Amino acid sequence: MDNVRAALARQGFVRSSDRGILGGVCAGIGRRFGLGPWVSRLFFLVLLMVLPGSQFLVYPVLWFLMPSDDSVIAASHAPRPMR
Repeated sequence: MDNVRAALARQGFVRSSDRGILGGVCAGIGRRFGLGPWVSRLFFLVLLMVLPGSQFLVYPVLWFLMPSDDSVIAASHAPRPMR
């Protein structure tokens, strides 16, 4: 599980804790692609109309898998164990 979250964080898929309305998934994806949070939410709604139902499965999975930006910042400032 941590490997998936670390891979998503390396690729820039991080949930937004300050701009999120419901989990910050759309705001985080929008930030990754250089879009504002409202633009990414609008794309999500349009996608919901084109492919109904699939987003209700994808959004909770992304909410669970994408790390929050607070946890990524905390992990980057944590001291690394010596080997």
